[in-house]
Amino acid sequence: MYTHQLLILLFIGYIVYTIDIKKKFFPVPVVLVAIGMGLSFIPYFEGFNISKDIIFNVFLPAILFTSAYQFPLKQLKKNAGIIITLSTLGMIATVFLLGLSIYLAGMMFTALSFTAAFLLAAILAPTDPVSVTTILKESSGAEQIADVVEGESMINDGTSIVFFTIFLTMFQTGGGFSIGKFISELLLVSIGGILLGVAIGWLMSKTIRYTKDKKYQVMLSVVGAYGAFYIGEAIGVSGVLATVAAGVFVSYEMSKEIKEDTLKKSLDGFWDIATPVLLAVLFLLIGIRGADYLAFSGWWFAIIVFVLSIIVRYIVIGIFVYGVPAWRHEFKNDFSTITLTAWSGIKGAMSVALLLWLEEAASGKDEILISLSFAIILLSLVIQSVGIYPLSKVLKNLQ
Repeated sequence: MYTHQLLILLFIGYIVYTIDIKKKFFPVPVVLVAIGMGLSFIPYFEGFNISKDIIFNVFLPAILFTSAYQFPLKQLKKNAGIIITLSTLGMIATVFLLGLSIYLAGMMFTALSFTAAFLLAAILAPTDPVSVTTILKESSGAEQIADVVEGESMINDGTSIVFFTIFLTMFQTGGGFSIGKFISELLLVSIGGILLGVAIGWLMSKTIRYTKDKKYQVMLSVVGAYGAFYIGEAIGVSGVLATVAAGVFVSYEMSKEIKEDTLKKSLDGFWDIATPVLLAVLFLLIGIRGADYLAFSGWWFAIIVFVLSIIVRYIVIGIFVYGVPAWRHEFKNDFSTITLTAWSGIKGAMSVALLLWLEEAASGKDEILISLSFAIILLSLVIQSVGIYPLSKVLKNLQ
């Protein structure tokens, strides 16, 4: 990356955040991706791209930590059951149903192998709420749905990587699927990441007491956020879940033991600035990179898979909401709840990171699969983000 180009992207992000007064209808990420696609045609930005390592090592730790430590603990406790279920069992069901649907639909368009269909499903499975949660709360008052969507996205980022790595190995080697290996790896990576994150969060909450200077306390939060991710990846557990667990534990300690309100204000002051900066650059780069893969002949198939992804998510959420009596009685309007939660499952940063991972592993091969994935992710970002506000209003009026 070149610093002068990066500075221009930051300035563009500043302009979009400042003047986008219609972000209820056109959320900031959609605007940024569209601008990024436009920038891709300018020779000045040729070669200015994003890779899997940049997303994982630079963007994700900060975004995940901020989401985790700012997530309301009361809502996390209240919705823990459905959040964990959708992030684990829900992910398994989503990948299975979507992978099977993609394979069957692909027979009409292109010769996607069974493994490639499930690999694509694993890429599309993680969700990214970005600005959707704010829109949900402001437009329909659906605070609980927004909290469930945000909480689910924090955890399923970690579980989606396990799915992806298993199917990527199968895709590259032609090997079979082992239930035992899958479950053992999922448990090892997930539980290990959570335990590591709790340990780092505990260490941060104790160490942060040794200084009263808020600048150094903020510095420690940066070290903890990125340290949890890097250590987790280095020892073979989920760096994503380690970062999330560390953020949640720090939030818990701040609310229970650390009574200084100024500490949270200091952390918020830093991370509330850092996160929009990272998101602005990230979505601009996604637009720049994605434009290279959109000139392909599989758009009808991409549209069908996009629709299938929403239908499958609707079915999976419906099964759990209707199937568990406690959740069925908790939500007053099942149709509205399922529809909003399903529509809010937008594909974002994690899906792009997994896609770029596939691109690097494929070494230039399977461009159809890569182009198809990019097209579906962009369709999700644009259509679902733009549609969440009018959909929430319509459903609210129907109640």
